[in-house]
Amino acid sequence: MADPLRVWGCGELLLLFLLLGSQWGARAGQIRYSVREELDKGSFVGNIAKDLGLQPGELADRGVRIVSRGRMQLFTLNPGSGSLVTAGRIDREELCAQNARCLVSFNILVENKMKIYGIEVEITDINDNFPRFRDEEVKVKVNENAATGTRLVLPFARDADVGVNSLQSYQLSSNVHFSLDEKNGSDGQKYPELVLEQPLDREKVSVHDLLLTALDGGDPILSSTTHVRVVVLDANDNAPQFTRSEYRVSVPENIPVGTRLLTLTATDPDEGINGKLTYAFRNEEDKISETFQLDSNLGEISTVQSLDYEESRFYLMEVVAQDGGALLASAKVVVTVQDVNDNVPEMILTSLASSISEDCLPGTVIALFSVHDGDSGDNGEIACSIPRNLPFKLEKSVDNYYHLLTTKTLDRENISDYNITITVIDHGNPPLSTENHISLKVADINDNPPIFSHTSYSTYIPENNPRGISIFSVTAHDPDSGNNAQVTYSLAKDVFQGMPLSSYVSINSDTGVLYALGSFDYEQVTDLQLWVTASDSGDPPLSSNVSLSLFVLDRNDNAPEILYPTLPTDGSTGVELAPRSAEPGYLVTKVVAVDRDSGQNAWLSYRLLKASEPGLFSVGLHTGEVRTARALLDRDALKQSLVVAVQDHGQPPLSATVTLTVAIANSIPDVLADLGSLEPSANPNNSDLTLYLVVAVAAVSCIFLAFVIMLLALRLRRWHTSHLLQASRDRLTSVPPSHLVGVDRMQAFLQTYSHEISLTADSGKSHLIFPQPNYVDTLISHESCEKSEPLLVSEKINANEEELEAVQESPSDRGIGRSVHSLSSSLPQRFL
Repeated sequence: MADPLRVWGCGELLLLFLLLGSQWGARAGQIRYSVREELDKGSFVGNIAKDLGLQPGELADRGVRIVSRGRMQLFTLNPGSGSLVTAGRIDREELCAQNARCLVSFNILVENKMKIYGIEVEITDINDNFPRFRDEEVKVKVNENAATGTRLVLPFARDADVGVNSLQSYQLSSNVHFSLDEKNGSDGQKYPELVLEQPLDREKVSVHDLLLTALDGGDPILSSTTHVRVVVLDANDNAPQFTRSEYRVSVPENIPVGTRLLTLTATDPDEGINGKLTYAFRNEEDKISETFQLDSNLGEISTVQSLDYEESRFYLMEVVAQDGGALLASAKVVVTVQDVNDNVPEMILTSLASSISEDCLPGTVIALFSVHDGDSGDNGEIACSIPRNLPFKLEKSVDNYYHLLTTKTLDRENISDYNITITVIDHGNPPLSTENHISLKVADINDNPPIFSHTSYSTYIPENNPRGISIFSVTAHDPDSGNNAQVTYSLAKDVFQGMPLSSYVSINSDTGVLYALGSFDYEQVTDLQLWVTASDSGDPPLSSNVSLSLFVLDRNDNAPEILYPTLPTDGSTGVELAPRSAEPGYLVTKVVAVDRDSGQNAWLSYRLLKASEPGLFSVGLHTGEVRTARALLDRDALKQSLVVAVQDHGQPPLSATVTLTVAIANSIPDVLADLGSLEPSANPNNSDLTLYLVVAVAAVSCIFLAFVIMLLALRLRRWHTSHLLQASRDRLTSVPPSHLVGVDRMQAFLQTYSHEISLTADSGKSHLIFPQPNYVDTLISHESCEKSEPLLVSEKINANEEELEAVQESPSDRGIGRSVHSLSSSLPQRFL
């Protein structure tokens, strides 16, 4: 049987093929040895390493081994000495029987070269077998009236040795009546015969005891004896006669057991018991008696067991016919066995490459095997074949050895393994066949890079995503196998906005899943362009790239941002002016807002959320323009509060609001006169209450203002500075309102003040406090502000001095004085 399967390298197989092609074109000469039989186990036969051109220690390295078919291993290799030695005692007679030459043929395989060498060892004979008679004693009958010269057939001896060591001669013990003669048969066997030298007289001697000795020609000579008892009978003057001296019959080997092969016929002219014949085998071998049966009365020969052409092609036997008077005749019978196609061809796998690299060249040897058929002739002629659709072919080698070769380059990605069916069929009728299967795996090489399923990828991720979230997954397939198909993923190095891409996203090297390392902000990053690399683990590794576009989706995460009007930084509130003469549609102001989102998340709409006077103003849905909806009436309050809402179209929508204070007046002095009325409503829903409060505050403010003016006039008159006060009033009056609104995007702030008026001089509980918030008049130019500052400072100084004087002159009005002092101390500060 073949050794365990090996994996052959492509280089070794190709080299082997070249060597086989160059050396096996003609049958190489065999290596011949000679060895005597019966040597001890391990006896030297020949220096096989030398004859193979190898060093003694190379036998194991080269995979040198003996291959033989179906026979006990007689020889073995000694790896240490490189010698061919006996595997045990060899019995030549058991191997070759009586053949003149005993040759044992086998093959030696040099496995790393997959080369076969024929070995032929001749087993020489030694004289180790004695000549042997079948029986230790035989009886020979002879009539007393037998004529001188009558020949009596004696049993012959057999010697298993051959040549000079075989049976050479017979010797007969001395006597006066008989002599010994030898005849050489056609088969080379010596047959002894007794020759009657003197007439017999039964009445004198009825039995003659002789000793027959058989001798071989060995050194020393070996011999054996048998006792021959010659019985003298009364006269029987006719001996039996066979119709033929030799009978031949040819029968097929598959005849049934018990089949009659032939009938021998002998006649005897005597009468009575002297004419009655009996048949028997003489000197038959064991295999004759085991295979055939002879009917002693009819002379019919039949089989008692199956014949086997492969075991014995013919049988030679001797049959004697003896009458009752002890006369006998002999005839030879030759049974020839005809071969029939009863043996299925055999295939013996000697060497096999279990796998082969897919880059091996055509002509690479895959397997070495031998075929055998036990039949002969056409029945033993064998043909081997494999399917034609396979990239392989069979090539005959020495003896009955065949090689299985590749015919073209293999591709593992198309076919990774082959199941090759080798059919061995003989030429018999009907033909017999056998099938053998060889499994061959194609070993992978790294000849395919990883392949992505798409040429490019794109994916989307909403902004404000959680950190570490899975974004996308890419997959590349490598048609190779093993490490050559193990794909790892990586991102190509690149920089985005001054930061490496690896700080934005990462990829799992095993699964190809991309993860976000941080939360994306659409307002900062709208898209990323990545390159994903897929590399296999082959040697050298192969890789491929694919582009991945990552788009960040906007979310409505930014509320609208109002750019105008902007709230002042000092806590005051801006005021827009609208003349009372304004017609419907008059543009009062415009709310300007932006949204940092995009798309519909940045589409803004404006609406009037609250108004102190519903229906008086309107807001443009898309422009944010605040316009009058109708003409202004005298009954319309001086201060109008508007709450404008700006909303985007996201889901959910986000919004922002701004409160506008619109002062209805034709000029700034009008605004100053009615400053108290600009108090924004704490609760717009209570519009009536607010109106009443505004009227009350305005009335009290007017009284207080008149009182302050009176005090200032008295003080100024006393100081004789009435001219300075008159000049300041003329300068303030000369400033048009347009200079206080929308000039260089500056705002003028009308400072608030508070009034604390005690109704009685001794009542601390009966008083009113009117807190006024800051109001902003929009966009006052720098120039106007600078012109107003001297007046305000002068008024502050004058007011303080006048307040002190007023307190001194009117001690009875201490409650009012304290209120005036509080008012005068707070009013200048808020104006500044």
